[in-house]
Amino acid sequence: MDIRDIQTFLAYYSRIKDRTRRLFDSIPPDKIEWTYRKGKFTIGDLIRHMALTERFMYVENVQQKPSMYTGCGENFAKGLEKTIELYNRLNQESMEILSKLTPEDLEKKCETPAGSKITIWKLLRAMTEHEIHHRGALYTYLGMLEVQTPPIFGLTSEEVIRKGGE
Repeated sequence: MDIRDIQTFLAYYSRIKDRTRRLFDSIPPDKIEWTYRKGKFTIGDLIRHMALTERFMYVENVQQKPSMYTGCGENFAKGLEKTIELYNRLNQESMEILSKLTPEDLEKKCETPAGSKITIWKLLRAMTEHEIHHRGALYTYLGMLEVQTPPIFGLTSEEVIRKGGE
């Protein structure tokens, strides 16, 4: 996927984010800081991590600034409602900043926290992959808790199989 037009990309990325947001409705509030093993991300950490890396790592790097990401603990937002508010607020900030990128900006190089040089549009693609990766982790965590989650694209795997047999 080449990203040549920022508005087209942002429309696509908004749909990615909306699919993540739909999952938030399935999270039991009392499980926001649940993890499958001590020392691993909690459900809240995953949501905060997606929000904070998007805004303070990817979007800063795209502006050719160093990362300002410093973690994703409860000190940034505590509880399900505040964590979702953080996710939404930082995404809105990110979208406003990214909307100003020109086609020329997308072709420039920026530096990642690892010191690698990368074309800005390619870093935006990586930001999308990062979101999808951590959304998958949320699905896994909720599955471990036996929480019913929404299908990503309208039907569950089981529903697709049944329809195939009709």
